[in-house]
Amino acid sequence: MSVKAIMATILKDELTSRGVTSLTESDYEAIIKRLIELLTELELGLAARDIKNKPKS
Repeated sequence: MSVKAIMATILKDELTSRGVTSLTESDYEAIIKRLIELLTELELGLAARDIKNKPKS
């Protein structure tokens, strides 16, 4: 099982426990894919900011 599939299962379980039952497996997978994309963009942005703000020696 891939990490994305595990994350989709965790998301499904969490949402189901909160009463959300109308999403499909592909919905969960799409949400996880988008979250990973957003986190990657955030990580790259933070790394670029760190490099930009690093004092020059």
